[in-house]
This record gives sequence, structure tokens and C-alpha cells, in this order.
Amino acid sequence: MAGLTFKDEADTVNALVPELRARGIETIVVLIHEGGFTSGGFNECPGISGPIVDIVHRLDRAVDIVISGHTHQGYNCVIAGRIVTSASAFGRLVTEIDLTIDTRTKDVVAMSANNLIVTRDVPKDPELTQLVNKYDALTAPLANRVIGTIGADLTRSQNAAGESSLGDVIADAQLDATAAQGFGQAMVAFMNPGGIRADFVFAQSGSEGDGNVTFGEAFTVQPFGNSLVTMTLTGAQIDTLLEQQWLGQSSPRILQVSQGLSYTWDNAAPVGSRVAPASIRINGNVVDPAADYRVTVNSFLADGGDNFTVLREGANRLGDAVDLDALLQFFAASSPVTPGPRNRINRLN
Repeated sequence: MAGLTFKDEADTVNALVPELRARGIETIVVLIHEGGFTSGGFNECPGISGPIVDIVHRLDRAVDIVISGHTHQGYNCVIAGRIVTSASAFGRLVTEIDLTIDTRTKDVVAMSANNLIVTRDVPKDPELTQLVNKYDALTAPLANRVIGTIGADLTRSQNAAGESSLGDVIADAQLDATAAQGFGQAMVAFMNPGGIRADFVFAQSGSEGDGNVTFGEAFTVQPFGNSLVTMTLTGAQIDTLLEQQWLGQSSPRILQVSQGLSYTWDNAAPVGSRVAPASIRINGNVVDPAADYRVTVNSFLADGGDNFTVLREGANRLGDAVDLDALLQFFAASSPVTPGPRNRINRLN
């Protein structure tokens, strides 16, 4: 990301509006990878909340439509007098938007939107099928390469405390990749659950055989290409990080943790005080709020992704391998990989 500057969404759009209008453009549609949450159906908008609400309210009045995403929600809203849509995720919906534009003023005089369910009752497009088949054949040697083995399914399914067997494994892989001197000297690693996109299944999915894991399967599990970042956090900042699992979230985002870290959270306690500081242990020792600890996360989290803003305060940052490479190295060194123990995070109530 060297040389890149990340600016506020609404400020960026608003700065571009005068440039567009100077070119005679009066119909403006914003496509944004940010979103919100509602409690209704995919063509409704009850109780819309989340970052998209503030962004839309701050947009220049010249903006007519906002097509949003990121939260994987389906909604069809009117916010601050403009249509705001989201088409769920994974191609489940497609949004049909109709605008009536005055050809003289170039202004939108009427608008409507409708989220439509994508059905699977139409024939495949021959040209697209040919294109997919072409690249399937070209990538097959890489995708089908066996990178290791597993002893049983490794899944994203979380227990009552929010811990998954695959989350444990990925966090352990990232710790292994950054624990050595010169690579960050990490003591623990955290992995965001939303970055784990699939399961490792013991039964063969192609021709690889039961228990074998291919590069294609590993890439499906971790497709983002995030680099690993090792940073220094105080014990107090680690406590804040754990509390942020419930702050600014529609539902808790329980970070997956590596071996060496354990803690207990209380579902009956108020948000902001759910983790008992005395329960946070690294290598069996209670974390000292004033002491420094080396922690590894991926670059998405390191920049405050998923509202884990305390990670932006991490000091002495050291960038390292890509997350997928760390997982491949872990499989090469530890196969057969067994499911994580799911005993690092404990829950009360």
C-alpha cells in the first residue's frame, strides 16, 4: 500500500461532484464497498444502521443513487431522499434500478429500485461457459497441487464461545510464520472470522483423495492475499481489542486466536466490559496492562478493519509473508493437520 492514501468516502465523493457537474453531468450514481444492516427483507429497509447511513447523509445533494455492499445484506432503502441498495452476496440478488431523466436539465425526475432473486432455471451462457472452461484448464495444475493433509474436517463452525477449529489452525499458522526472531517475534496471533471463506473437508472434492488438501482449496479458504503484520500492543490494548469484538457490530465478531492466548468473556456483562482482564493469559501468564506484547494480525485488521480500531495504535510494525503463504508453510510442516482444540476462548452465560 506504499504511496496510497485512504480518504473518507463521503469527502471523496463530494470533492468529485463539482468536477462531474463541470462536464455537464447531473445524474450521479455512487458505487461503494460499504454497507449497513436491516431487520427486514431484501426489498425492505427497517431499522437501517451501520456506516452507510452516516456516509449517505453527508453526501452532496447532487448524488442520486447509492449502490452499497460489504455487509452481505439485501436491502432497498431511501435515505436522505435518495435510493440506497444492496444486493446481498454471492450473486443471490441482482438490483434493477430505473431512472427517468429529464433530457433538457439532465436531472433525475423519478427513480425506483427492485432487488430480484437470481434463479438457476435458465441455461448457461455458452460463451461464458467456454471462457470458464478455458481458465479452469489453465489453472488446474496449480489448483490441484496437494499442499498437505488433514486428519478430519477443519470448519468455520463456532462453538458457544465463538471459536472454530479452522480459526485455531489459521491463527496458529500465522503465529508460526512470525514467531521467530527477525520475523516479528510474535507471541500470539489473531484472525478475523470473516476472512475465513470456506472449510477444509476431509472427503475428496475432486481427484485429490480423502484427507488431501490442494492449493485451490487453500486459496478458497484464504483468497484475499493480506500480508501479515506483527506489532507491539500493551496488555491494556489487547484488552481493548477483545472488547471491540462487540463494539460497533450488529453481532459479535469473535477473533480467532492462536495457541498461547486464552481468555474468558461474559455474555451477561455490558458491552465494553465483557472480558475479564484477569482472565487474559499469554503462555499461561496473566497479561500485564502496562507490559508490551508482540502480536500478529493480517493487514486488513492492522488498519482497523471490522472496527478493531485499536490495532491502528500498534507500534514497531513489521510486515511479513502473505497469509496464504503462512498457511501453506504450516501444512508443509505440520501435516496431517488436526482440528484446532476450540478451548482457548471461554464463555460465561
